[in-house]
Amino acid sequence: MQTPRRTAVATAVVATSSLLLLAACGGSDGTGDTGPAPGEPVEISVGLFGTMGFEEAGLFDEYEQLNPGVTIRYESTQGETNYWPALQTRLASGTGVADVQGIEVARIADVTTNQPDMWTDLRETPAGEALDGYLEWKSDAATTDDGAVLGLGTDIGPMAICYRQDLLGQAGLPTDPAALAAEMPDWNGFLALGERYQANAPEGNAWHDSAGGLFNAIISQESELYSNAAGEPVYDTNPVIRSAFDTAARAGQNGLTARLEQYLDPAWDQGFASGSFATIACPSWMMGYIKGKAGDAGSGQWNITTLPGGAGGNWGGSYLGIPAVSEHKDAAGRLIAWLTAPEQQERVFREVANFPSRTAALESVSDATDPYFSDAPIGKIFSESAESAPVQTMGANDGAIEEAIVQALLSVETTGASPEQAWSSAVDTISNQIG
Repeated sequence: MQTPRRTAVATAVVATSSLLLLAACGGSDGTGDTGPAPGEPVEISVGLFGTMGFEEAGLFDEYEQLNPGVTIRYESTQGETNYWPALQTRLASGTGVADVQGIEVARIADVTTNQPDMWTDLRETPAGEALDGYLEWKSDAATTDDGAVLGLGTDIGPMAICYRQDLLGQAGLPTDPAALAAEMPDWNGFLALGERYQANAPEGNAWHDSAGGLFNAIISQESELYSNAAGEPVYDTNPVIRSAFDTAARAGQNGLTARLEQYLDPAWDQGFASGSFATIACPSWMMGYIKGKAGDAGSGQWNITTLPGGAGGNWGGSYLGIPAVSEHKDAAGRLIAWLTAPEQQERVFREVANFPSRTAALESVSDATDPYFSDAPIGKIFSESAESAPVQTMGANDGAIEEAIVQALLSVETTGASPEQAWSSAVDTISNQIG
């Protein structure tokens, strides 16, 4: 994203087509009509990353039932940092690319700025009938300067803190969400609370999972990050980025993190069930990940509270796009229009907590609670976080910049690098990558 990445939630409810109408909508006026007509047999390949919720909510199976002759072949890569480079290689070669590919929010500016010819303008597919009804910033970010729409929004990532209330209780800390929030008025307060936790925590148990996750949580509350409004990199001069880096590095240096690499370290996956960390920065989509890794035994152990200070934030969110080499553009367009309709976004939220990006779905999830997370009012928590999150501007290189900074923070945790050394290393890496 390079246009706004985070924003206040719009309140207008936009009328949308019904589920069956979206599933059966016709093709475009011939432009890009490379797939079979509705009703003819077709296999649609879908390549995603992480837990986007469609499979978990049973949407692929339902779509096949609603559309006889359609078969969906679905694959998912756990880590987006593995997924995206592999996709770039396939896009460049024109082989091995799925008909539908997921695009993470930090990559969408790269798509609209540097890769428009590699992706299909959705206006030229049946998905063109489903472009309205989004949070404005969400749709704007996937639109090129000349108006081509290269992705339909799935979710956004309003922020909170997920925590193991059983572990906090054992360490003598508050377990009630409101009482816990009162103990951390800002991020320094969050670290101070972590120091109290570490003084009483079992050996081998840490306050937070990773410095990289903490960094992303801190910057989720800011407006300008790695790039300015013109899309130019400002990460090395923006004091917000360096301040967040230093705060996260201090947590790593002081032993407040479990020194784990998110998504790529098997020990991180295991930590959700074993209790190797007590808190984690928790965009709404993280809830589904926690459930999957902690399993049934984790139900009732986890709870949710607001970010330090109660301010909103946003981390992540995704899009669905159709690569230009797809041979089934119309069929893929019909599929993504249905998958991202308000009804389906609501179902995905209730299944894995991926927060809707369509305005018509927002009100319908505001009263949601989750028994797994101790009956936390997740609809209220994440709606309020989204409403107060700042609009963020992002640039085409933001994904690469963020990855380099997170890796630098990992070096502080695991190799003992000083924050200054790690920051210099990150700047060198970024300079080599983007010039």
